[in-house]
Amino acid sequence: MTGTTGTARTTARLEGRQLWERVPAPLIDAGLVALAALDLLLNLSDDTPPGLALAAVACAALAVRRRFPLVVFLLTLPATLVQDTLVAPITALYTLAERSRDRRLLAVCAILSALATAIPWPPDRGGWLGRTWTLLDFVYTLATAAAPVLLGQLVQARRDLSQRLVEIEEAREHERALHAQAVLARERAQLAREMHDVVSHQVSLIAVQAGAVQIAAKDAETREAARTIRSLSVGTLDELRSMVTLLRASGGDVTELTPQPTLADLRKLVASSGIEAELKGELSPTVGTPAQRALYRTVQEALTNVRKHAPGARATVELWHGGPEVGVTVTNTAPTRPALPLPGAHQGLVGLKERADILHGTFESGPTSDGGYRVRMRIPAHAE
Repeated sequence: MTGTTGTARTTARLEGRQLWERVPAPLIDAGLVALAALDLLLNLSDDTPPGLALAAVACAALAVRRRFPLVVFLLTLPATLVQDTLVAPITALYTLAERSRDRRLLAVCAILSALATAIPWPPDRGGWLGRTWTLLDFVYTLATAAAPVLLGQLVQARRDLSQRLVEIEEAREHERALHAQAVLARERAQLAREMHDVVSHQVSLIAVQAGAVQIAAKDAETREAARTIRSLSVGTLDELRSMVTLLRASGGDVTELTPQPTLADLRKLVASSGIEAELKGELSPTVGTPAQRALYRTVQEALTNVRKHAPGARATVELWHGGPEVGVTVTNTAPTRPALPLPGAHQGLVGLKERADILHGTFESGPTSDGGYRVRMRIPAHAE
C-alpha cells in the first residue's frame, strides 16, 4: 500500500512538472511582473516620483529577465534600496543564478542584493535599533539573498543532468547499434566461411566426380546425366562464389564463433578428397584449437584446389612444427590432364590469408618449379 501511494505521488509530481513546463514563458514573465507590482504596492515606502520610477523600472525589467539576466538584476538594485520590495530582486537574482555559471559573479550579486536591502533609506530614517546598519541585518539579508542563488544553481544542475542523461542514452543507443552491426558482420563472415569451406567443398567434389563419370561412361544416357550433374554443380559453385563474395564484403574481417573441424579429422579429409594424397607428420594434441582449425582449413582448401585445377595430380600433406610454431605444407605435382572449367575467384586463398593474419602467422602460396603448386601456413602453436 505504501509503495502504491509513493508511486502515485511520484506520478503526480511528474505530471505537475510537465504541466508547469507547458506554460508559455511570456505568460510566466507577465505573472511575475504583476506579482512584483503588487508586492511594491503593498509595501510602498517611497512614494516620491523618483521612488515610483525606480519601482516601475524594476517591475518592467522582469519581462526581459531571460534575455538579459544581469542587466535586469542591476536594474532592481536601486528599487531594492529605496523600497521594501522582495519579489523583484529575488526573481532577478534567481534568474541570473539559473543561467550563469560564474560563481564569483553570483557571490558578488548576492552581496550587492544584501547590501541594498540592509542599508537604511533614507540614511537618517529611524526604526528598529535606529535603522543602523548592523552586522546582524547584513547576515540576515545575505542569507535571504543566498536562497534564490542556491535554488537557481540547483535548477541549472538539474537541467545539465537531464541533458547529460539524454546524451548518455543516445550514446548507449549508438553502442547498441554498433554492437548489433558487429554481431551481424561476424555472422555473415562465419556464414561465408562455412559456405566456402563446407558447401563449396562438397559441390566441387560432386562436379569433379560427375566430370570423371562423363568422360569414362560409354552409355550416352549416362554421359548426358553426368553432364547435367556437372553443369548444375558448376552453376551452383558460381552462385556460391557470388554469395561468398557478397558476404565477405559486408561481413568484415572477423573470426568464426562456432566449433570447426580439428587435426583429428585430417586423415578422413585426405582419404575422402577424391585424389591421390598422402599425409605425413604429426602434431601434438596440445596445439591450440584455433591453430588446429586453421591448419585443417588450409589442407581442405588446398586439396579442393588440386581437384579443381590439377586433375590427375598427386598431393602431399606435411604437418610440421618448429619451436613455438606449427604449420602445414600441401604440395601437388603437375596435372596430367586439362582441368574442367570450374568457377573460382581465389576467395579460399584470401580466407586462409585472413586466418593467418588473425592468428599472427604467415601464409604463402605459389607454383613450384616442376609445374605443381605449394600452399604453406605457419602459425603459433597456441594462437588464440
